[in-house]
Amino acid sequence: MIDKPFNNKAWLFVLPVFFLVAISAIIPLMTVVNYSIQDTFGNNQYFYVGTEWYTEVLGSSRFHDALGRNLLFSGIILLIEIPLGIFIALSMPRKGFWVPVCLILMALPLLIPWNVVGTIWQVFGRADIGLLGRVLTGLGVDYNYATNWLDAWITIIVMDVWHWTSLVVLLCYSGLVAIPEAYYQAARIDGASKWKVFRYIQLPKMQRVLLIAVLLRFMDSFMIYTEPFVLTGGGPGNSTTFLSIDLVNMAIGQFDLGPAAAMSIIYFLIILLLSWVFYTVMSNFGADAPNKEVG
Repeated sequence: MIDKPFNNKAWLFVLPVFFLVAISAIIPLMTVVNYSIQDTFGNNQYFYVGTEWYTEVLGSSRFHDALGRNLLFSGIILLIEIPLGIFIALSMPRKGFWVPVCLILMALPLLIPWNVVGTIWQVFGRADIGLLGRVLTGLGVDYNYATNWLDAWITIIVMDVWHWTSLVVLLCYSGLVAIPEAYYQAARIDGASKWKVFRYIQLPKMQRVLLIAVLLRFMDSFMIYTEPFVLTGGGPGNSTTFLSIDLVNMAIGQFDLGPAAAMSIIYFLIILLLSWVFYTVMSNFGADAPNKEVG
């Protein structure tokens, strides 16, 4: 074999990306870090306070409650959208006229802006003019997402499932269509059941796209802001006040820049840590999966 010379020219294409990331991410991040370790009494006079804001945020029951709501919401979303997305992707046709029709229908919810989604469901769920609210009221169900915390949670969860399950479907479908037909032919020869085909052929081949789907849906659901803010404003009470809403209220509503900056750093580190855990667990699960015969 002839060793190919190492070519560094590829870095010329990567450097502009690093430059843009530095401007759009690293510099604002350092600004937030700077605010998180300082206090001010006005007149642009800042005083170093060390980890005081971090200690205050981590010891706050307000932060713990919002974090618990975020973890609960993300867990429910993953438990619903990942299996549902896999099921819909398995039910979609692989060839023929209905393939583009199904793909377009799946992509439609993803094209709607987040604030529009919140507005749609805000009107849709109203008991006086909304279709969902009027139907439930007509059936005798006491439904009001503005005053009942359980109704608010159910509405936000259903809204997120409606909006984002399509992403999981499209990712899983891309993994399914990439499976060679030879695998299915071998499974038919071995007399494998549908469950075994799914367990030993389709699921392992979808591992990478499922990893992407889980990471994307976790990060997005954990950072959810616009939809619940438009729909409920964090209410009733604080029942739907997630970390993102609480952070905005602290930074803009109360103008507590120091604690808000510390909370945003902690928020970022939590997302980074949990994403790393998801990635490590799912990667190890795929690597340790037993190579069994399909039949």
